[in-house]
Amino acid sequence: MVGYSFMGAVHSHAWRTAPRFFDLPFAPELTALAGRNAAGVQVAADKFGWDSVETDWRRLIERDDIDLIDICSPGDTHAEIAIAALEAGKHVLCEKPLANSVAEAEKMTAVASSAAERGVYSMCGFTYRRTPALALAKRMVDDGRLGELRHVRAQYLQDWLSDADAPLTWRLDKSKSGSGSLGDIGAHSIDAAQWITGSSITGVSALMETFVKERPIGGDFIGLGGHGGTDGPRGPVTVDDAAIFTARFGGKTSGAGRTSDGGPIGVFEATRFALGRKNAMRLELNGTLGSLAFDFEDMNSLSFYDAAHEDAGFRRIIVTEPSHPYVGNWWPTGHGLGYEHGFTHQVVDLVNAISAGEQPAPSFSDALQVQKVLAAVEASAEAESRWQKV
Repeated sequence: MVGYSFMGAVHSHAWRTAPRFFDLPFAPELTALAGRNAAGVQVAADKFGWDSVETDWRRLIERDDIDLIDICSPGDTHAEIAIAALEAGKHVLCEKPLANSVAEAEKMTAVASSAAERGVYSMCGFTYRRTPALALAKRMVDDGRLGELRHVRAQYLQDWLSDADAPLTWRLDKSKSGSGSLGDIGAHSIDAAQWITGSSITGVSALMETFVKERPIGGDFIGLGGHGGTDGPRGPVTVDDAAIFTARFGGKTSGAGRTSDGGPIGVFEATRFALGRKNAMRLELNGTLGSLAFDFEDMNSLSFYDAAHEDAGFRRIIVTEPSHPYVGNWWPTGHGLGYEHGFTHQVVDLVNAISAGEQPAPSFSDALQVQKVLAAVEASAEAESRWQKV
């Protein structure tokens, strides 16, 4: 694995946990962890249970005892690492968004396609697909429970950047992160919406805003611990703090009653300035036969409205039954799951796909489609919200 901070911690937990609750065809071995800071990566390896460390990710590519590379580093490193790993015959799991540009994502997808022909597979880490309630929502849409889809309503609301004196980190540097709230959290909403509806976004009209233009230099922006001070030097924020856009989806692709030929219309919002919202990844679908609504801050439930029983209104489905996606391998009914379980499910799906010689989902091609939407949103915002085709 490359990277050992937030994503590195949750990925490490997933690799260790998956074989303890699911019967896997392979037993994952946490062979080597890579990070630039020798002391930091060793502490992380000891904490999370990795057998060895490297301070250069290229050493991972060279090692014969490594079969898969898990990329948890900032977006500006994804393309180089993934391409090198795939060309060396190693499977790849890459965090989202896939890259920092469409051009990079296209190169990664081309290499991934060629590697898949040799039995070397890759997957992008859109883990919200593995939340049982969202997976159940997809099953219900595929079964035609909503009929013809008309509306997609997606929000991802956080508030951790609301303090104007919070320090400047790599996530606020476009050269490293690619974009701000749009790519960091909005990408999840885009992927989830396209996955559940079974159709792609074909055009957008967008507005983006950076509320705080400069922040104290400190934290991981300069590689030091602690926080920036209000009286110290400040640096420019080069990404968006919030993004909103309307979208048109394409027509029906597959499955029962997914969309009309014209496709549903969508409204998307991503912000890290919504005070009081900690991780409100919300998705609502309205169709001709019913509606579904989900909020990750209440992640073990799904709201469903059946038009055939309109007097009943929305009913709350507690997604903890053994028949629900992934749930049967965990706790008794009513004992909910958490954020980390989606990453464990990701490991399970990836390892099973590799064993079966099948392309894992979401593929790099799926992630490329998300990257194209991100680029279209930025282009529309720069053109005063002019409609932009994807």
